[in-house]
Amino acid sequence: MKKAAPGSGPVIIKKYANRRLYNTETSSYITLEHLAAMTREGRDFKVVDAKSEEDITHNVLTQIIMEEEARGQTMLPVNFLRQLISLYGDSMQAMVPGYLEASMDSFRRNQEQFKSAVEGAFANSPFAEIAKRNMAMFEAAASAFQPGGAANPAPGAAPAAAPAPAESSDGDVSALKAELARLQEKIEKLGK
Repeated sequence: MKKAAPGSGPVIIKKYANRRLYNTETSSYITLEHLAAMTREGRDFKVVDAKSEEDITHNVLTQIIMEEEARGQTMLPVNFLRQLISLYGDSMQAMVPGYLEASMDSFRRNQEQFKSAVEGAFANSPFAEIAKRNMAMFEAAASAFQPGGAANPAPGAAPAAAPAPAESSDGDVSALKAELARLQEKIEKLGK
């Protein structure tokens, strides 16, 4: 998970006394939500107190977890939290961080293997072909609403009737209106 931008180390985030976070890479103020997004993207960052230069990354990451949990995105069961709290001051406390990190790494590897297995299972199935066709139809429909998009149909999409080249945007609008009227007539006939 220690992935940084190409050719650089961790992004330095400065936290000021007024609780504002400053991203030194982008020279802009950010929020905890931005840091959460960076974490999900695998971006490595280090949060330092702007005045003392003390590394406070742990505190900020814990704060992000607290806010996620408060928003109803609970992942930490109450029993787990009680067990974790009971380990503070215990003789096993020094072993817990390594154990939790190894467990999370194992979970992440298993998750990636499961995802690959599922994707592989559907790769040569009818579901994959349906998904490709649906995507091609969606791209073709989306391109129809972009300027000049009708001239660039999605690959693999069934070619539509070739419209006459329009000499102006008025011609395009007229053609769209005619097509809309034709579709409306079909809908009305189906409704009867």
